Amino acid sequence: MRRRDLLRSSLAVSLGATLGAPAIARAQGAQAARTLRFVPQADAAILDPMITTGLVNRNHGFLIWDTLYGVNEKLQVQPQMVAGHTVEDDGRTWVMTLRDGLKFHDNTPVRGPDVVASLRRWAARDAFGNSLFAVVDELSAPDDRTVRWRLKRPFPMLPEALGKVGAIVAFIMPERLAQTDSAIAVKELIGSGPFRFQADQHVPGSMLVYTRFDGYVPRPDGIPSLLSGPKIANFDRVEWQVIPDAATAAAALQSGEVDWWDQPISDLLPTLRANKALTIDMLDPFGNVGVLRFNHTQPPFDNPAIRRAVLSAVNQQDYMTAVTGDDHSLWKDHVGFFTPGSIMASDEGMQAIDGPRDIAAARKAIIDAGYKGEKVLLMGPGDFPVITAMSEVTADLFRKLGFNLDYVVMDWGSMLSRMGNRQVPEKGGYNAFCTYSAGVTQLNPSAHNFLRGSGDKATFGWSTSPKLEALRDSWFDAPDAAAQAKIGVEMQRQAFIDVPYVPLGVFFQPTAYKKELTGVLKGLPLFWNVRRA
Repeated sequence: MRRRDLLRSSLAVSLGATLGAPAIARAQGAQAARTLRFVPQADAAILDPMITTGLVNRNHGFLIWDTLYGVNEKLQVQPQMVAGHTVEDDGRTWVMTLRDGLKFHDNTPVRGPDVVASLRRWAARDAFGNSLFAVVDELSAPDDRTVRWRLKRPFPMLPEALGKVGAIVAFIMPERLAQTDSAIAVKELIGSGPFRFQADQHVPGSMLVYTRFDGYVPRPDGIPSLLSGPKIANFDRVEWQVIPDAATAAAALQSGEVDWWDQPISDLLPTLRANKALTIDMLDPFGNVGVLRFNHTQPPFDNPAIRRAVLSAVNQQDYMTAVTGDDHSLWKDHVGFFTPGSIMASDEGMQAIDGPRDIAAARKAIIDAGYKGEKVLLMGPGDFPVITAMSEVTADLFRKLGFNLDYVVMDWGSMLSRMGNRQVPEKGGYNAFCTYSAGVTQLNPSAHNFLRGSGDKATFGWSTSPKLEALRDSWFDAPDAAAQAKIGVEMQRQAFIDVPYVPLGVFFQPTAYKKELTGVLKGLPLFWNVRRA
């Protein structure tokens, strides 16, 4: 309660003062009306969204780049940059035709070779893309408007892979940039989407600026819905104003300095709901899944017995109340390795999550498994409230479990960069971190990056599990939903043995924006279709 009182007090003080933070622009008149000012969940410090799983980086990416396909609110895949496709040879040959008039931000046309290079780079980073390219015999561009796939065997979910909503999206960029090594950020942000990134106005840690790309050709048909349909940019300029302090962000929204706050913290929601000029909305019905991710390449968490002992001590309710406060409507526990409500979710092995928590027994199990007191570096962000809360609960738990804890707090951008470091902690690596994944990515194994067991090819943490990989491959080949659900039970059973990560619960994140904004699409913060009434 002390923390909530402090925040509310800070908000009152902030509203009574002139906001002087450099991140807050004071556009006036007509320019202000044509500018959308947005406070993101954190800084998009890594500007190439292909090399990080951060959702803020994904959101940034959708402003700049477009995709061949896109899903609607019902997660039905629709053509986006493609005019259409044909499927031949019993599903082993796909021919996709690009729409007329597609341009990059440097005014060069989008060509088949650009698509081929972009998709190869994406597949080297993404779980879904990796599975797709495992069956690709040849991907080619017979001409500038055509992309041809020759597959070793049918892959019916090809459009779903190219139009997915989760992190590491199949964005299309110029061939010269897409030829950049997939582990290295591209040097220019030249996109194919409705907004152009203004690199000359970028202030790291403070401001990102995007301007409407007049050369963008929206899809001529369909209804705007999540990532599908026409993407109409109604604002000339979108400013992302990074405001790490929650009270300052709330004050900026209330006073009209900004238009939209992506992730208001739960403590301040009552104040924002009381403001009749604001809309409090829930964009994502699937929520976000909290994740405690281990580094599987370094001790002590290279030992699955120690990972299982940690899981046995985790109380999901502790994590979710730390994130959302007392409002139980904003979170769920009893969360396994698939999003609750999906056909893959089951009760298999859930006693490991829901059973009695016994810290003393878990501490003994850690010692019995061979823990010898080596330092455990847990990294956490100081400027990302949701992940900060989960990290602090984890730090407290690790201390109780007897780990020799080194809890290192840094800014979110530095943490994103450090996630990819495989060295020992003394050389810039780490042992564990908390984050969250969009619930939509955990509905099934296709885009579930944290459930991969592919070692060096897996996302940060690099978990290895041949059994999980084999089950995942079987899932793609399953003949129907019932067979897929059965594989889901087996995958969850194996995940409780291997513990690639610990699920911490699902939380639902409201967003807050001025009532004068209309056309805000469901799913995630998107900046087309939005207009000022």
